[in-house]
Amino acid sequence: MRAFDYQPRTRVVFGAGRLEELGTLALEFAPRRALLVSDPGVVAAGHAARGAEALDRAGIEVHVFDAVHQNPTTQDVEAGLAVARKCRPELLVGLGGGSSMDCAKGINFLYCCGGSMRDYWGVGKATAPMLPMIAVPTTAGTGSEAQSFALISDAETHVKMACGDKRAACRIALLDPELTLTQPPRVTALTGIDALSHALETYVTRPRNALSQTFSREAWRLLAPAYPRVLAEPADLEARAAMQLGACLAGMAIENSMLGAAHALANPLTAAYDVVHGQAVALMLPHVILFNGQECWSSYAELLPLLPALATVDPRSAPAVLAELVADYCRRAGLAVRLSECGVQRERLPELAAQAAQQWTAGFNPRTVTVEDLLALYEQAY
Repeated sequence: MRAFDYQPRTRVVFGAGRLEELGTLALEFAPRRALLVSDPGVVAAGHAARGAEALDRAGIEVHVFDAVHQNPTTQDVEAGLAVARKCRPELLVGLGGGSSMDCAKGINFLYCCGGSMRDYWGVGKATAPMLPMIAVPTTAGTGSEAQSFALISDAETHVKMACGDKRAACRIALLDPELTLTQPPRVTALTGIDALSHALETYVTRPRNALSQTFSREAWRLLAPAYPRVLAEPADLEARAAMQLGACLAGMAIENSMLGAAHALANPLTAAYDVVHGQAVALMLPHVILFNGQECWSSYAELLPLLPALATVDPRSAPAVLAELVADYCRRAGLAVRLSECGVQRERLPELAAQAAQQWTAGFNPRTVTVEDLLALYEQAY
């Protein structure tokens, strides 16, 4: 059994309607001013205003930065930093999807430690204490609320930088599944498949341990049956709650075990072709499961009994069964299942494979991946 060192840094507050408690929870940090980071879609849904009102009722002066883009870039962080420097917050609130939460973390790095995002690319590079942050996810996907990493794309090179430091971890994750009811169907599909990928990848990565796998298993148990339910019945609050809690638990698993080759292969697709992250992961995950399954089929088999319909499946066929299940979910969600459907040019696959090999998550994959392996996986997905 692998050794591990786990210290919970994020308090998780879960339940429908609990956004109303945001102000009360914020008072734990006695802030006079808060910067709420969000995006136009969340603003249009009214969630940012409700969050700001909850803070205002608690006597906290609220300032809003709501210009975060999908796949936040260094430009988004710099724009938010300019707002932070004007309002001098004592608390950050990331209210939105993973983009808003990651951008808020990026602002926290630069506001407290100075420099540029590139200075924090890697692990443990913060140079000063950071502001307390509350994360309020409005999607069920990234699990950013449970992680100490901000994923920020370089606006010039389009390289996605993972900037992590334990001081960047959110103090509170406020999970209100009612906020996810307003997700457009495609957002539900994309974020949901991302959450599922996190559960599946973290369960088998090299750094996995007994604790991370506990999070991964429970995430899978919640997510796998709930995903088709939210696709078919978007107003099913119980299924939405299972998705949001499952995504958070998968985020906790990432914090303790990292990710693997599916994410390494996905990132170059986003950088080169602007393929949305969830779609990029959906394209590659089934093929990575089959690839890894040649060595860790028994680990995948441990997940089958958590879905009653798969409980009697031959354990040796677990990789093929899980890969087909993921592919079926993608088809039901209306997601592309071939690289060719996303405008990816076959002649660029060697270039993309070389970039995938440079992604740090490739090193955490349970089965060693070479550039040739990654190219073969792209070819299979084409």
